[in-house]
Amino acid sequence: MEVLNEEEEYNWRDVQLPSLIPVVPAPELERETGERRRGRDILIAIDHGPNSKHAFDWALIHLCRLADTIHLVHAVSSVQNDVVYEMTQALMEKLAVEAYQVVMVKSVARIVEGDAGKVICKEAERLRPAAVVMGTRGRGIVQSVLQGSVSEYCFHHCKAAPVVIVPGKAAGDESLIQWK
Repeated sequence: MEVLNEEEEYNWRDVQLPSLIPVVPAPELERETGERRRGRDILIAIDHGPNSKHAFDWALIHLCRLADTIHLVHAVSSVQNDVVYEMTQALMEKLAVEAYQVVMVKSVARIVEGDAGKVICKEAERLRPAAVVMGTRGRGIVQSVLQGSVSEYCFHHCKAAPVVIVPGKAAGDESLIQWK
């Protein structure tokens, strides 16, 4: 029996985000070095839908800490499409600014080409994040099995800890973040 190797190459484009984070000097005390100072990597799969925004907001409120880095990943069919790139870049810039304003975390963004579930899992393998956060439409199990689900695929195949955020029925398109 032959082992099937899924080592496919995939294309990506890094998104240049505005530089919001000031340069932090090296720690003065020896006890400030190491994991506590470094923070964690958190991968957030995004798209242009409200459920993705809901998952992003949830991650900022419940998961992110001050020294963390969030990696925004958006899967597309072709990274060469300039219209899709520009729309996604604008979305990622907006989310990066919001992440900095809410919890002061650094953001890194990447657009990846290919099947969404597979490329999100490959990015998770590459980054080795503390968590992979993604939204779901909240469909029933029968619809998910028949039509397929990115979050279901990632839940079963991702080597990092997947966090699937199911929106509440009353949530609608509202943001979880309350500005005062």
